[in-house]
Amino acid sequence: MKNKIGIYPGTFDPLTYGHLDIIRRSLKIVDNLIIGIADNDNKKPLFSLDERKEIIQNDLKDLISDNENVFIKNVKGLLTDFAKSNEATCIIRGLRAVSDFEYEFQMTGMNYQLNPQIETIFLMTSDQKSFISSNLVKEVHKLGGNVSSFVTNNTIKVLDEKNTRS
Repeated sequence: MKNKIGIYPGTFDPLTYGHLDIIRRSLKIVDNLIIGIADNDNKKPLFSLDERKEIIQNDLKDLISDNENVFIKNVKGLLTDFAKSNEATCIIRGLRAVSDFEYEFQMTGMNYQLNPQIETIFLMTSDQKSFISSNLVKEVHKLGGNVSSFVTNNTIKVLDEKNTRS
């Protein structure tokens, strides 16, 4: 039987406990999970691709004990092309609220038109994490707020360093 490979794409700027929740739960569905870090200049990320990859690697090492079936890769170009080249059968997307659904619904339709062989799976974020977003974490942290309930200590350290430099 062929391994089921899933892709969890995102900007992950930075990785939050909400993202980690989706990663843990995705591993119950797929045999191998690729965390695809999107190179999306439209979002104007605070962290470079390499910095985001390092944050994810460190957080996974600390929080997911058996992460040998998790791979972190940069996504450039169309997600469906990336999925096909990595032999993925599904794209996993986390939903926090109804407002997420509208955008994700459109993306799913487009992705299906581009490659109907790749399914999209939506996972609702756990109740306790449904309000967490990377943008809010960055804003609260920059304004001096405590973000320890939303991101790991590793991520707080990297945010501290980034905000000190800017």
